[in-house]
Amino acid sequence: MTYGTKTAVDGLSLTVETGSITAVLGPNGAGKTTTLETCEGYRRPQSGRVRVLGLDPVAQRRELLPRVGVMLQGQGAWSGVRAMEMLRHIARLHANPLDVDELAERVGLGECGRTPYRRLSGGQQQRLGLAMAIVGRPEIVFVDEPTAGMDPAARRTTWELLRELRSSGVTVVLTTHYLEEAEQLADQVHIIDHGRLIASGSPEELTRGTSATIRLVVDKELPAGAEAALRASVSSWSEQYDIGVRSMSFGSRTLEDVFLELTGRDIEHDRHDA
Repeated sequence: MTYGTKTAVDGLSLTVETGSITAVLGPNGAGKTTTLETCEGYRRPQSGRVRVLGLDPVAQRRELLPRVGVMLQGQGAWSGVRAMEMLRHIARLHANPLDVDELAERVGLGECGRTPYRRLSGGQQQRLGLAMAIVGRPEIVFVDEPTAGMDPAARRTTWELLRELRSSGVTVVLTTHYLEEAEQLADQVHIIDHGRLIASGSPEELTRGTSATIRLVVDKELPAGAEAALRASVSSWSEQYDIGVRSMSFGSRTLEDVFLELTGRDIEHDRHDA
């Protein structure tokens, strides 16, 4: 997929397993949104082959739509519509929707159901968008930044809901700028950059290796030369400089460490994609 002289997706090839949570990660301009919009049928690929549930998202869109749920960045709700009105409208478009009231309570829309969309907070808009995406009982759901703007409690609730969807056999494809979210939720992670796939694997596979993180907290400012001496021996170093080691922790590489190594960029500051 190209836009003028810019190549957004460049020979990208990946597979999402049925009944899994798969995270598609990448820095700004990596091609994440273009890739998902192509899978959702909103964009026609200029070359290559795309199949979702065995169907062409463009040529067989009418057959595919009832089986797919989509949570868009822009949500797709009208500015003046009340939250519950919008959710009920979407539910009526499906043959066998979930119970709207139960779903609203589950995602935390109860207190803002009569609030016009434009007056909802960012987190409330995200909750409505997620509810709209899953109310039709989809077989596969695409969720773009599902917890952006949510407080920690709402984020955890959303995580539980996505795990429940997976447990019920629904395939979840998500993009997120919260790498902890991908690490906690995803069975499989695809990292893309400059429109190409640069790494794939489970979070455990991607973070596996000899590299480790050591965090040291001391009780005063380090004197000159202390940092270099630390590499030799922590115990002798603390005696030599009369510094009490208050705490030390060891840990494996995180998904964020891997992401930075592969892309050289921090995903936290790259929230919008091409």
